[in-house]
Amino acid sequence: VLAFFALFAASLLARAVHLQVLDKDFLNQQADKRHLRVETISAHRGTVTDRNGEPLAISTPVDSIWANPRKFATAADSIPKLARILELDQQTLMRRITRSMHKEFLYLKRHLSPEQARQVLDLKLPGINVQREYRRYYPASEVTGHLVGFTDIDDQGQEGLELAFNHWLAGESGAKRVLKDSLGRSVENVASINPPRHGKDLRTSIDLRIQYLAYRSLKSAIRSHDAKSGSIVVLDVNTGEVLAMVNQPSYNPNDRSQLYPERYRNRAITDIFEPGSSIKPLIVASALESGEYRPSSVVDTAPGYVVVGPKKIEDSKNLGRVSLTTILARSSNVGVTKLAMALQPDQLWGTMAQFGLGTLTASGFPGESAGSLIPYNQWRPINQATLAYGYGVSVTPLQLAQAYAALGSNGERRPISLVALDTPNEGEHVVSKDTAVAIRRMLEEVVRPGGTGTKAAVPGYRVAGKTGTAWKFSTGGYSEDEYISIFAGLAPASKPQLATVVVIDEPRGELYYGSDVAAPVFADVMSESLRLLAVPPDALPARDADSIMQAMSR
Repeated sequence: VLAFFALFAASLLARAVHLQVLDKDFLNQQADKRHLRVETISAHRGTVTDRNGEPLAISTPVDSIWANPRKFATAADSIPKLARILELDQQTLMRRITRSMHKEFLYLKRHLSPEQARQVLDLKLPGINVQREYRRYYPASEVTGHLVGFTDIDDQGQEGLELAFNHWLAGESGAKRVLKDSLGRSVENVASINPPRHGKDLRTSIDLRIQYLAYRSLKSAIRSHDAKSGSIVVLDVNTGEVLAMVNQPSYNPNDRSQLYPERYRNRAITDIFEPGSSIKPLIVASALESGEYRPSSVVDTAPGYVVVGPKKIEDSKNLGRVSLTTILARSSNVGVTKLAMALQPDQLWGTMAQFGLGTLTASGFPGESAGSLIPYNQWRPINQATLAYGYGVSVTPLQLAQAYAALGSNGERRPISLVALDTPNEGEHVVSKDTAVAIRRMLEEVVRPGGTGTKAAVPGYRVAGKTGTAWKFSTGGYSEDEYISIFAGLAPASKPQLATVVVIDEPRGELYYGSDVAAPVFADVMSESLRLLAVPPDALPARDADSIMQAMSR
């Protein structure tokens, strides 16, 4: 008996020596293979904010449930409980798992709330694991949806600024080595392989306050006029920054069921239209730049029409001999056509191109359209004539706003920026300061009594702007009952700070002119925006101006 126990003890000792000394490395390797795993450390995406730091897109932590189908097979009877928590169909979940038995990783459901993930882990099922990820959330929802865009389920930018600045916003995941128990749960962090690199924040040029104003006014106008769609762009004249850009109909990027192109495309940058009479100030600017005309020049529009080739271009009535100011204030097609026809095609085309027509605005926004400006060597006389009142040329709302901003900055066209700037980008002089100032003075008459844009007036401020109403092109020619209503303008006219363009597509009803549909929206947005930015009024009555000066001197 003693010999037996001695032999047994010796065998145990020999086995222990064999395991702890001779086979130590092999067994450690086998243990590591079974219990040590490399886990991904998710990096969160950079935050997108407006120019004042208000969040437009943020990443919130969520949990995703994944499974090792081979290990989970031993607990297949728990599928009903698991499916109920994950809000999945039992049969569908069963089929997904059984078809993936050759895999070691299978997502069951992604982006769950922490509470749902905790309920799953409380089941203590073999092969069921949780992975921390981040989900994008957009606090302003549809107010900034078209501009900010959205990401996919893997947090990669798919549209808007999320796509344009994906390289800046996206982080780089890290990795760590962890020790797991037999159920696949993490027990201990063993080592950090490489830390995550989180995405950088993006401060946009948008002022969320003005964005809300523009969104509210545009939505109200679309409903009031039963219009198909609409866009508003507000630019800082002195920097080229986009302070607001909204479209209707809009969409909520937090709701993935709304993510289809017809809803999420940014019409203000991607859609083109013929600008109608809103292009006339650029034609007059070209005439002044030619040296053949002065602000005091007179054009004879009698007998109220002009014939160019096969087309008869008419005014609503015979205005006779009128000044350039009256041509804009009364929106004379005959007057502006005679101006355009008196210019050399290359000179007229060159001015339009310098204002940015037919070229990208340098915004960098995905899918931006360059519009259309036919080369002058392909023009016929009718092309030159119709260009004068906005047909045969196509622009985006952003392009038109950039052109008006150039008039507001004394003839300097600045690149468009969707990112907040510390210093303005260097611009390009397209017309002289004298020409820009003269055009602004003429455009003030458009908004005053007797002009076509009186409904765009802003109390306390001088406004320079132009209405536009264009027939829409359809199959077989221009439609006579589908219109685009436009108003583009600057304020305050004495020293412009903001350039705003309002475009309403297919207003239905008795009112469809830009003066009735788009001009009031411009006035609403501009009046509130100037107040928010504390821009001093430049058209106060004398008594009010004296009161302000006295208050400031106290």
